[in-house]
Amino acid sequence: MQTTVLASTLRANIYKMLDHVIETGQPILVKRGDRAVRILPVERPSRLKQLPRRRIVSGHAESLVSVDWSKNWKPGRL
Repeated sequence: MQTTVLASTLRANIYKMLDHVIETGQPILVKRGDRAVRILPVERPSRLKQLPRRRIVSGHAESLVSVDWSKNWKPGRL
């Protein structure tokens, strides 16, 4: 999704807006009168960085380290 702002808004928030473009990869369209320019990143960020963080392990991850799988594991079986 592209954000559209006026040149005066860009001037007031330029560093914040540039950081937003870099972090999200979403371009900004800057309007000045009847003309417009687009600010976009040279390299797009990884889509993996855009995924929301999810809590995968319910409980304490350290408890998984000491799980004894020897009763369920049989050599040669996948």
